[in-house]
Amino acid sequence: MGTDLDVAVVGAGIAGLAVAHHLRRAGRQVHVFESADHVGGRMRTERRDGWLVDTGAELLATHGYPATWRLIDEVGLTGADAPVIGTGLAVWREGRAHPGVGDPRVAAGLSPTARIALARLAAGVRLRAKRYDPDHPEATPLGAATLADLLRRRHRDLHDYLFAPLAAGFHGWDTALACAGPLFAHLNAVGPISTFRVYRDGMDTLARALAERVDVSTGMAVTSVSTTDTGARLVVDGAELAARQVVLAVPAPVAAALHEDAPAYVRAVPYRPMVKVSCLLDVPVLAPGGGFGLLVPPVENPVFAGALFDERRNPGSVPPGRGAVTLFAAQAATPDLVAGPPERAAEVLLAEARRYLPGLRCRDTAVSVFRHGQPMPTGAALATRGEFVRRAPSAVEHAGDWYALRPSSEGAVRSAEIVAARVLARTPSLAVAGG
Repeated sequence: MGTDLDVAVVGAGIAGLAVAHHLRRAGRQVHVFESADHVGGRMRTERRDGWLVDTGAELLATHGYPATWRLIDEVGLTGADAPVIGTGLAVWREGRAHPGVGDPRVAAGLSPTARIALARLAAGVRLRAKRYDPDHPEATPLGAATLADLLRRRHRDLHDYLFAPLAAGFHGWDTALACAGPLFAHLNAVGPISTFRVYRDGMDTLARALAERVDVSTGMAVTSVSTTDTGARLVVDGAELAARQVVLAVPAPVAAALHEDAPAYVRAVPYRPMVKVSCLLDVPVLAPGGGFGLLVPPVENPVFAGALFDERRNPGSVPPGRGAVTLFAAQAATPDLVAGPPERAAEVLLAEARRYLPGLRCRDTAVSVFRHGQPMPTGAALATRGEFVRRAPSAVEHAGDWYALRPSSEGAVRSAEIVAARVLARTPSLAVAGG
């Protein structure tokens, strides 16, 4: 049987675009299919009346993002396109904001005894830093211990006012289910929050640069993928196409639904939904704590997880003199908000946000709902990952932030490097068999 395509990539998020880029540079013929009418996935930026609204990811790191920085260099971007924010995060505790989240010199919101416990915990991680490899989350010294289990043996503040707001607020994780090892590997790699960056022209900057270099069809849904004797078959908008290889660069639950023979690991990785509301403001609001964001722990508010102050995070994302605030739903409230209309999410989060930002008034709102927000590293997922990464290269490969259970765009970009190498190892020749 002949083939219609050399390599078909499903999904034009950062993972799919990056793997297509690597394969094209290696001489392969690649086509990317995206069901949405835009590229970027969870790194998409909307442009509204002079505002840049980052609907998904908001940050990247100076350190611990080597694959991302290699890709930035390859497409001709520089550090000037992703400037350092230069400020930090605050955490809300008992009626006020405490600045310096993640800064060991400050230890925002923690009691003196909790700071000692944090220093001991951090020292233990640094002592075995090489074993906290973000590429191998299943092999950290913490094994399958969950965040809640690990921190239960330490000062309660570490869970309630540091790791729970970080894990639940930014990633939507349930600390009773999420394993600590992958988070600690990530945090150890990226370092202080004060070194974090943002793409000046929107978080979709890298995705847009990649999309200009590869063949992408948007608005085309892939509904199934299967292996064949000569490669793989995929159904695109009702039409069957044959390909030598397929890369599914979509969230693990979506990949499992598309490919009935997906590996056990793909089926074991759960995703958490996420809801955020971007508020466009006529004037900036005062940022509690003076940083670019405020975390509100679940013990303080089970509905509202915090806010980012976008004119402080990225001054170029708002018109001169204006402001913007991005509000995040807490994980406990997210399923209900996902199921309802966007207007309901905006109403609920605005009402909660005014407890911390009195007088908040929006001229416009943008509601972002992700049923598959971020992957969560559970014990079941870690238990099956070793077999997944050791398997032989296949006609159907998988890429995405879930590949190494890393809660960041770097996880997606790094997976693209690994998966491109697997594709080339299986069929390095460009010659296409058949007619």
